[in-house]
Amino acid sequence: MSIDLKTKKILVTGGAGFLGSFIVDKLRARRVPKENMFVTRSKEHDLRIWENCVDVVRGKDIVIHAAANVGGIGFNRKKPAELFYDNLMMGTQLMEAARLEGIKKFVVVGTICAYPKFTPVPFKEEDLWNGYPEETNAPYGLAKKMPLVQAQAYRQQYGFNAIYLLLVNLYGPRDNFDLEDSHVIPALIVKFVEAKKNNIPEVTVWGTGSASREFLYAEDAAEGIVLATERYDSSEPINLGSGHEMPIKELVKLIGKLVGYKGKIVWDTTKPDGQPRRMLDITKAKERFGFQANVALEEGLQKTINWYLESQ
Repeated sequence: MSIDLKTKKILVTGGAGFLGSFIVDKLRARRVPKENMFVTRSKEHDLRIWENCVDVVRGKDIVIHAAANVGGIGFNRKKPAELFYDNLMMGTQLMEAARLEGIKKFVVVGTICAYPKFTPVPFKEEDLWNGYPEETNAPYGLAKKMPLVQAQAYRQQYGFNAIYLLLVNLYGPRDNFDLEDSHVIPALIVKFVEAKKNNIPEVTVWGTGSASREFLYAEDAAEGIVLATERYDSSEPINLGSGHEMPIKELVKLIGKLVGYKGKIVWDTTKPDGQPRRMLDITKAKERFGFQANVALEEGLQKTINWYLESQ
């Protein structure tokens, strides 16, 4: 049975952030009253602190846990311990606080980084435990994987209704465009925009370009999360993706073209590619709660570039 979200008090952790803000938009589109929606911001509610977790879940019916400490390959290599600790503590404590409060449904926003490095493509949920994650993001991936174990254990022992969603690489307007810790798409957009503006003859990109990735427009991801909140109740993890992968080399060319950059692309092969391939099998999301991505990659990239240019 589908939950009528309009009658529920809903907490969205990270609701002022990139993905979280789109989740809030989707809840508003379903006419959830403003007074029934609550968001956490890291500056106000540090969810690594137990008392803050207890405070934010008080009086709520549903928790959508989208808050995370995230970044690209460089950031993961630089701060693996922080990424492990922060994400593990937030997820573990928040779910326990939610259980004690009697929350009716807890939605965990997980990550494709939880999958083993050499998972057969497309990644199926059944392969989630068949190996160790790719080394450059393993601490982050494992920390984000533990709420799945917790959710299944809590459902078994306490009858606690927690669901777990595995999301691919997200992109879109409102993303983090700081080169220190951004993901691949916003980082490439910044590099190409700056190179075009300053007539820089070449742009250097990490790796060989041989790795491939699947990307999901953030607004589509938010719709999938809200659909699962309404319609999905099971201990089985579910993939959320677009169902299409693209080699990084092709992605770089496409972003360069959309930005209008005419210079040379140089590949820094001393830098890692990360996981060789990433693409999810998205069959179950469509079957279980009717999710299908709507925004094609080129369209989404153009929207993201336009938003970035307008925000400068």
